[in-house]
Amino acid sequence: MKITRLETFGNPFVTFTRVTTEDGATGWGQLSTYNADITAEIFHRQVAPHVLGTDIDAMEDTLQRIYEKEHKFPGSYLRRAQTGFDTAVWDHRGRAQGKSVAELLGGSPGKVRAYASSMKRDITPKDEAARLCALRDRDGFTAFKWRVGAECGRGQDEWPGRTPEVIEVVSRALGDVDKLVDGNSCYAPKAAIEVGHRLQDHGIGHFEEPCPYWEYDQTAQVRAALTMDVAGGEQDCELSSWHLMIDRKSVDILQPDVMYMGGMTRTLMVCQMGAKAGLPITPHAANLSLVTICTAHLLRAIPNAGKYLEFSIEGLDYYPWQDGLFLGDPFAIRDGCMTVPDLPGWGVEINPEFLSTSTHRESLL
Repeated sequence: MKITRLETFGNPFVTFTRVTTEDGATGWGQLSTYNADITAEIFHRQVAPHVLGTDIDAMEDTLQRIYEKEHKFPGSYLRRAQTGFDTAVWDHRGRAQGKSVAELLGGSPGKVRAYASSMKRDITPKDEAARLCALRDRDGFTAFKWRVGAECGRGQDEWPGRTPEVIEVVSRALGDVDKLVDGNSCYAPKAAIEVGHRLQDHGIGHFEEPCPYWEYDQTAQVRAALTMDVAGGEQDCELSSWHLMIDRKSVDILQPDVMYMGGMTRTLMVCQMGAKAGLPITPHAANLSLVTICTAHLLRAIPNAGKYLEFSIEGLDYYPWQDGLFLGDPFAIRDGCMTVPDLPGWGVEINPEFLSTSTHRESLL
């Protein structure tokens, strides 16, 4: 069945995609968030020309063809644009077969344990502890992640003394739950190891992106010096980077982002690489757009799924563009779990009001 139309509906923050085949059947996907209007331009100029007229069942080969035809443009933006094609095709397949994407991948609908993921650094340790404890008590979360250091901070803290305080205050307040922290590429190895020992002393078991993420040898030094899990990979979108990360033994946990990677198909390649190396997959999913839904389906299907789904706890003060993206409540948390529904495709419906107020563009065969 040939692909005859590709559409985008969105704004600079989030843009959905729709693929239509010659029989009129459709599937919905999404470009990666952030500068999504730029990504939409790339989608129509550098993805659509290679997709229109191809067989939808040949999507995996078409993705490779895009890579080859656009070989002068490796990197993040092209992958973010490819995601819009990939995720729409998976939804199309699910709707056509009456199956969830999780089922198409060999898994099943059902619950996925989530960890409550804080995105904020401009918050006091006391206030961070209070809001995480409130989520623990209200929604039953049993795992939490918060931030240390400054983002790509060259060893600096968000403000002097915040990191040691937030480690101690939040850890003590949360009590006996799984605790994770994210350094967001802040530290050189020596400082990262010092912070890591402090984390271990407070019962924290997951240290994400301790060093600049592109410095695989630095992260490997940190991993070798600590007994806790070191995690990374959210920014990496080229398969060569994952080969290097695994070869250098940089991390204990791989964290691909479905939207940054170029979609589900290329993310599955990373999952397979991880399985071969004996490494679990705990993907990056830092907002409540389609990325979290796609990731939940993935975790219901792969054999080396990590312990939990990243679930952003930030509301409209942080992500105002999240408001009203979907009908219903696909992100409902019950007893610390999100549920992949027994519905075709991604199992969600995009809000018609969002679509009607979005910038619309189409590429036709």
